[in-house]
Amino acid sequence: MNIHEYQAKEIFKQYGLPVAPFYVSTKATGIGKAAYELSPGPFIVKCQVHSGARGKAGGVALVETPAQAEAFAAKWLGKRLVTTQSGPEGKPVNRILIENATEINRELYLSATIDRANAALTVIASSSGGMSIEELAKTNPEKIIKATIDPLTGPQPFQGREIAYKLGLEGKQVNQFAKIFSGVCRMFIEKDLSLVEINPLVVTRSGELLCCDAKINTDAYAAYRHPELAELDDPSQEDPRIATAVASGFSYVPLRGNIGCMVNGAGLAMGTMDIIKNLGGEPANFLDVGGTATKERVMEAFKVILEDPNVKCIMVNIFGGIVRCDMIAEGIKGAVEQINTKVPVVVRLEGNQAEVGEKILNECELNIVSARDLRQAATLAVQAAAK
Repeated sequence: MNIHEYQAKEIFKQYGLPVAPFYVSTKATGIGKAAYELSPGPFIVKCQVHSGARGKAGGVALVETPAQAEAFAAKWLGKRLVTTQSGPEGKPVNRILIENATEINRELYLSATIDRANAALTVIASSSGGMSIEELAKTNPEKIIKATIDPLTGPQPFQGREIAYKLGLEGKQVNQFAKIFSGVCRMFIEKDLSLVEINPLVVTRSGELLCCDAKINTDAYAAYRHPELAELDDPSQEDPRIATAVASGFSYVPLRGNIGCMVNGAGLAMGTMDIIKNLGGEPANFLDVGGTATKERVMEAFKVILEDPNVKCIMVNIFGGIVRCDMIAEGIKGAVEQINTKVPVVVRLEGNQAEVGEKILNECELNIVSARDLRQAATLAVQAAAK
């Protein structure tokens, strides 16, 4: 789960990380009033959306006066910000953050995430902050500094100082960085996070370190342990179909194709999407109804898939192990009848009671085609979507 920058900065403050005083408002007049509180300017105003690359899209600006800050807020509130990371539909702007502009001497990068190869928390730093770390890793990998955190001992002060020296920090900045390093690691571990990113972490003209941006991703599988983080969720930033899928208990990721996919099992879903692509088609989604698919869950899955207006065909690929294919067939039949969809449905059933399920579908006189194997099903789906 993503959270907004202002929410991340509140958590930063709890762990002693230095952030500039800031205000957040849902109204343009509120931003104008906050600017007077922060005066004198200049000010930084930022759209609060769950997306990076806001600055390049015009969602971050340097303004000189409270009037300019209010005008920026009025321009963006209620609109959608389209960035290179948001997708063409963009993200709704419901809040604006304002803070005093910082006189910057240097920009650094600092983040913490899980290195799955080492099965450990890893801190990543660079002396080239303010830019895409992914691009930097490709073009100048020597500028990437990494430190692996031992899960038994946790972050050690010497690791923070070592990174600080490699970043070219000196004097009091070394201890300041070591405290930030420790705070980031403690935050990551105690809050069960999946990402903490500070880009940029700046050295000000006065020689102090300051977190000018804050990004936190939480681990959805640990949400039950952190209700205080769950309360920070902003559903307006996500596709409403995802929220519906989560409420129904299955996994759904919208894509940009025209063949809706309903599969039981993540691996089978990936294989289904691969063969559709291999045959020249484009999946409209990843949807895993899970290993205990029921008639009711199948019907809910159909509703979610058909909320995408681009879907021209639905392909169902079910392997019956614990779940019975005849029950799935009844669910598919019921969904098509209830929703009254005109979109063709291609179904491949395999395993427990597959023959019975096929018979149900073949005799239902609906716009459903039953296939005997995966390649045949995918071929039929691609052809149906093309028509």
